[in-house]
Amino acid sequence: MSFSASDALQVLSRAHSRDRLAHAYLITGAEGCGKRQLVTDLAALILDCSRDPLKHPDVHVLTPESKSRRIRIEAVRDLQQQLQLRSLLGGKKLGILFDAERLQEQAASAFLKTLEEPPAHSHLFLISAFPDQILETILSRCIEVPLQSLARTPLTPHESQLLDALADFARHSRTDLPDVFLLLRRFQDLLASAKESIQEENEALLKKEETIYKQTGNKDGLDEREDYFKALTESRYIAERARLLATLEQWWADVLRAHVSAAPESLHQADYAQATQSLASQLSTPVLLRKFSALWDLRENLSRNVQEQLALEVGFLKVFGVECGS
Repeated sequence: MSFSASDALQVLSRAHSRDRLAHAYLITGAEGCGKRQLVTDLAALILDCSRDPLKHPDVHVLTPESKSRRIRIEAVRDLQQQLQLRSLLGGKKLGILFDAERLQEQAASAFLKTLEEPPAHSHLFLISAFPDQILETILSRCIEVPLQSLARTPLTPHESQLLDALADFARHSRTDLPDVFLLLRRFQDLLASAKESIQEENEALLKKEETIYKQTGNKDGLDEREDYFKALTESRYIAERARLLATLEQWWADVLRAHVSAAPESLHQADYAQATQSLASQLSTPVLLRKFSALWDLRENLSRNVQEQLALEVGFLKVFGVECGS
């Protein structure tokens, strides 16, 4: 179940009024769903501060650093130290991590200790659009607050192409391995296209800056910007891959809805209702649930840095192979 940002604020406000706020929350949702505004409103409520609550002296904010776009262990240790100190204004202390999925491995391990041994009179808020990239041990120690998108966003070209490929697979679904690997190849081609576009865009941005750094002889500055754009490319690619995986999940969710005779307007992608209904008629509920489980396994394997090619091959065989004709 997901909430609108306003509904989530009401629920958490009631918990605050009863002194029942948990120590740690994970606020999740797609870009533009209101995550930042929600945590800002919560900080204002908890600290009784209506003006710039995120700049309050008892609010400690962590964001990915510019060079690597990661949250480093030094920043986490500084946060831990600040939260152990007495509140500067005598109230609660807040630790807020934006883009929490960008915690470095060592930083994530260090932050886990903060969750296991929470400082007194403090609350932690993790903000993420990609919670599947966060350590399971961290997720298990936070209460998730999933937010709804404010509006259905238009499909990207890559998402549209993936849905067309899925519809084609549904119309000709067989258990032959070549069909599964053809769909896998189309998925990988979309990933490759996305990565190439991201690289070209970031290389163009870097080239604009390169001339200035070379003219000033600032080699260290240029190296730092190269590292930044390299990390930015990786981050944007992972985000694009996550969006395509979400499209796969929405597709199978629509198949399941069609399987229980849901109305077409209730589907994520009503334009593809005929294809999902066709596939739903061929599958049993247990088979569909196993395919959802395989999709989650695929997400988890990719988040654990399992070799991408291997993870995709195994995942697609489980999700689209053998049982598609069952």
